[in-house]
Amino acid sequence: MTKFALAREAEAAAVGEAGDPHIAPVPRISIQAFCETQDLAHAVQAAAGDRRMAKAHVKAQMGGLAGAVDTYRSSATPNVIMIEHNGQGSDLLAGLDQLSEVCDAGTKVLVVGRLNDIILYRELVRRGISDYLISPLSPVSVIRAVSGLFTAPEAEPVGRTIAVIGAKGGVGASTIAHNVAFAIARDLELDTVIADLDLPFGTAGLDFNQDPPQGVADAVFSPDRVDSAYIDRLLSKCTDHLSLLAAPATLEREYDFSAETFEPIVDAMRSTVPYIVLDIPHLWCGWSKQSLIAADEVLIVAAPDLANLRNAKNLFDFVRGARPNDRPPLYVLNQVGMPKRPEVRTADFAKALEVEPIATIAFDPQMFGTASNNGQMIAEVSAKHKAAETSLAIAKALTGRGEIKKQKRDLLSPLLAKLRGR
Repeated sequence: MTKFALAREAEAAAVGEAGDPHIAPVPRISIQAFCETQDLAHAVQAAAGDRRMAKAHVKAQMGGLAGAVDTYRSSATPNVIMIEHNGQGSDLLAGLDQLSEVCDAGTKVLVVGRLNDIILYRELVRRGISDYLISPLSPVSVIRAVSGLFTAPEAEPVGRTIAVIGAKGGVGASTIAHNVAFAIARDLELDTVIADLDLPFGTAGLDFNQDPPQGVADAVFSPDRVDSAYIDRLLSKCTDHLSLLAAPATLEREYDFSAETFEPIVDAMRSTVPYIVLDIPHLWCGWSKQSLIAADEVLIVAAPDLANLRNAKNLFDFVRGARPNDRPPLYVLNQVGMPKRPEVRTADFAKALEVEPIATIAFDPQMFGTASNNGQMIAEVSAKHKAAETSLAIAKALTGRGEIKKQKRDLLSPLLAKLRGR
């Protein structure tokens, strides 16, 4: 078993009771569902709007098994057919025999029913049915069933993406992204790639003291060459488990991209790397919006002021609306306790966003400035620094390796921060 498979197996065990295991995105296929109840029709329609089904063409209609047989007598069958049948098992088998006469050989068939009968299940498998599902089904169950059809047991699991974005420019989102990725790679020993998507002004190369001749721009401007082998050649190795897909950080050309520009690059990395941290710049366009929707986890970094609160609220509302079947985004309050700056209280942030921040990081220009100028992570400069411990806690929360413990309020922190500023 590969390191990748071991990592994903460990993650599934860690997720356990905390939530659903990772569901791989569905490929570009066509799916037609023939329903007998409105409940299944609604579940299929809700699943069609999920980010993991973005590439699939989904159609739900009423009619059940009889409707499917009538439809495919005069039209080609899609990649996947979902049939709901709530009648007797004998009627189901007879109807499937009729469907087989008009169904293309390569089509996968999912049957949804209310009979929990192992003998019926075995007979369906013998006849070539891909899976039998017990109703009622949730949208996530529909997605998982379809995804499972295209994930071979012996295939490598699909890597997970973590999108990190700042609620405002200059709040340290890139610094947080790099330190969290470093913690995932070094402390959790999971192979990780940092993809710096800020092509004109990205800082990942500087933060890791790397100046690779190739990077993400080479993949963007050569889309026909993009595959896992090509992306692997573009990566710059930072540590044993951490690699960098660097931004060129030059202004020699304009970087105007379509919404789908980075999808092939991320898909190629997913096939070989357990975790991809996307360092997304603070801008709003088609590809940045799509990157947030498609990511498995979203982390928002904000500073404690009014503009950050407004922007974080807008990002939260958008991400939650666009990803109804995923957990809400997480957020971090950074640069807390800056001397002489009026700040929005953490409690006010939590009230507006309806959730507590997973971490707060104190304003410490000396430590962060030293690490940045040296091309190091906080944990390399001072392994026991509070920010290094917080980065590891965030990494555990994002990977399902543990929950962040609620930080105790330190009454001396604001005073110490002011003294450091003086």
